[in-house]
Amino acid sequence: MKHFKTLLFAAVLFIGATSFTSAQSNVAHINKQELIKAMPAYTQAQTEIEKLRQTYQATFQSSLKELDVKLKQYDSEAETQTEQTNMDRMTEVEGIKQSLGEYQQQAQKDLQEKEFNLLKPIVEKADNAIKAVAKAQGIQYVVDSAMLIVADGKDLMAEVKKQLGM
Repeated sequence: MKHFKTLLFAAVLFIGATSFTSAQSNVAHINKQELIKAMPAYTQAQTEIEKLRQTYQATFQSSLKELDVKLKQYDSEAETQTEQTNMDRMTEVEGIKQSLGEYQQQAQKDLQEKEFNLLKPIVEKADNAIKAVAKAQGIQYVVDSAMLIVADGKDLMAEVKKQLGM
């Protein structure tokens, strides 16, 4: 009976170790951010976003220069104008400043939305490639190696890049 318990215990340990080993082989990792940045579509999206950012920045800078010219003109003419005119001009300048602030906020919102819309299909393509490679290799779990402290296991980067034609 004691011999049977020892055999049973050894069998359970063997099965557990085998299951643990096979479970480990079903886990792989990939640095998803690195993969996405390596994709040609990502570079194109970043170029498009940067062009839009520069357009908004140029418009904003132009408006600031116009405001600066107007402020200098109003300051130089202030002594020759009536108090009511100066008050009206001050109100106008405050309105322009507020409009510029609103423009800047809207531009930032538009840029974020554009970036999201451009990057979403790129991220989905990367996800689908990762899933396809994992499925083809019988891998059940893929974790992002950017968040791992130790990543000595299977790295799918090369296979996923190949799947994406990179």
